[in-house]
Amino acid sequence: MAKNTYELIKARIGNNGYRKLMAIDNPAMRKFVAEYVELCNPDRVFVATDSSEDIQYIRESAIRNGEERRLAIKGHTVHFDGYYDQARDKEHTKFLVSRGIDLGPNLNAIDKEKGEEEIRDILKDIMKGHELYVRFFCLGPVQSEFSVPCVQLTDSAYVAHSEDLLYRQGYEEFKRQGRSAQFFKFVHSAGELNERKVSKNIDKRRIYIDCEDAIVYSVNTQYGGNTIGLKKLAMRLAIYRAEKEGWLTEHMLIVGIHGPNNRTTFFSGAFPSLCGKTSTAMIPEESIIGDDIAYIKKRGNKAYAVNVESGIFGIIQGINPKDDPIIWKALHSPNEIIFSNVLVTEDKSVYWIGKDDEMPERGINHSGEWIAGKKDAEGNEITPSHKNARFTIALKNLENVNPRLHDPNGVELSGIIYGGRDSDTWVPVQEAFGWTHGIITKGASLESETTAATLGKEGVRKFNPMSNLDFLSVPVGSYISMNLKFGSSMERPPRVFGVNYFLKDKEGNFINEKTDKRVWLKWMELRVHNEVGAIKTPTGYIPRYDDIKKLFKQVLNKDYSKEDYTKQFTIRIPENLAKIDRIRKIYETTVTDTPPVLFEILEEEKKRLIEARTKYGDYVSPERWEGRRA
Repeated sequence: MAKNTYELIKARIGNNGYRKLMAIDNPAMRKFVAEYVELCNPDRVFVATDSSEDIQYIRESAIRNGEERRLAIKGHTVHFDGYYDQARDKEHTKFLVSRGIDLGPNLNAIDKEKGEEEIRDILKDIMKGHELYVRFFCLGPVQSEFSVPCVQLTDSAYVAHSEDLLYRQGYEEFKRQGRSAQFFKFVHSAGELNERKVSKNIDKRRIYIDCEDAIVYSVNTQYGGNTIGLKKLAMRLAIYRAEKEGWLTEHMLIVGIHGPNNRTTFFSGAFPSLCGKTSTAMIPEESIIGDDIAYIKKRGNKAYAVNVESGIFGIIQGINPKDDPIIWKALHSPNEIIFSNVLVTEDKSVYWIGKDDEMPERGINHSGEWIAGKKDAEGNEITPSHKNARFTIALKNLENVNPRLHDPNGVELSGIIYGGRDSDTWVPVQEAFGWTHGIITKGASLESETTAATLGKEGVRKFNPMSNLDFLSVPVGSYISMNLKFGSSMERPPRVFGVNYFLKDKEGNFINEKTDKRVWLKWMELRVHNEVGAIKTPTGYIPRYDDIKKLFKQVLNKDYSKEDYTKQFTIRIPENLAKIDRIRKIYETTVTDTPPVLFEILEEEKKRLIEARTKYGDYVSPERWEGRRA
């Protein structure tokens, strides 16, 4: 690095910041910091280490500059995003790609040279009048083969504070890796702020991702999904890297299911939004490693996973003491939490939609002063909290956190679960015949039905392979191939399961209770250890009645009738055939690089279903398959 660059850094960040930065022997990182300090031109620069003093400075800055406000319970604060800055901006989230690279029709891309020119024009002097925070974090546990050092530049103390709760500190990890660090880079600016301290120029909101140079730009926005770079934005960088290095970056929870004799068996699981992902990760009698993103690598002949994060940036709508007792307790305890876009009442307590309390008549929310019935400029009634209101909390504050959360070796994965919102096709729980069959028929075929409450039209099926479509940085077909290759090279890869918590009868009534998932998880735990049998159907292995009946009594203290079992585990052949046709058409028409084996596996399943229909009819009860035990 040139001498004048060192001098520039020292002049802009002062002796203390310069000393902290120079303690990391990584010229590429120093050059990155220098370049964007010069471009963004902040008034002040604060370089943070892992020290409690530096972290506390960030927290106090968020209060001091008005991005957060203290609440009644010690450690709790609230942040408000702008009224029209409440969700991921898919339209303006784009990949910067070099000429000749085609990511396919499912990914939003822009020419790299053009995108860089645009973003640098926006960033020019954007931090004038602001303080820039230079932060160091680590994706995955530190001192691990999973460790990915990251450097975050942001002029938002709220963003920096959020990342303190969500990620492991990475300054010392950066020092440890030094020049060998393959680090991710993030540049964020909230831009010009209005009197409410929220981003003003959202017409110039941009989120650009450059996977080739491992950098993410985010400007003129404060909403966490657009600005907390280490979350879904870093996920794109990691998927790109994982494809080249032979591992997986997945939109998955990691949960420890407790079996006989104090055994803990670890599963990962992918569920689209509103399909039971958080409730699966947070079942009280089990233990959570993570609720959102997993890195999965092979070691020897086994798969190991880590939670990329160490906290939760969770949707708060609907959280109540009955369905979410652990989160509820944490949200009402004196620990560090950032609430965003909830309603704050006069006594500095918070209210959100579905809280199980009486709705207040007035308060302060993302629209400013709020009273019941208030409408926005378009005439829409403003809810007390935003439907996408969030809470940010460290996992250590949950009583069911697994002690291996920070294990640098990761946890061995015994199973992978895929689940969507499906009213009429999948049975509640089913095991695939093997890795390839599972990845294709459970993961790559994942769909989720929309709900009237969220999108205004119920029952529309959205294709979402591995619940990861929105976050891919490689073409869909390449991503499917990555998954197939990962497991097929192992003698005993994790078993693959499909679950469905939303099956309905012909009258439209759910035929599963919310708590039934606790039984399905226990069955899967026993299944991976070969301690229960199964029945072979055309679409996979289903539980035997006697096993499930026993588990319902053990887990829920409920009697489980043969009638309920028959309703839940009848194979619905017309619906399964229709699904195969839908999925096949998608891969034929919108995915350009689909691996041929996908069509082969779907065709084999279709043949099995047609043969079964010829023999048994359209709807086949589990008793018909009793002779096909596995």
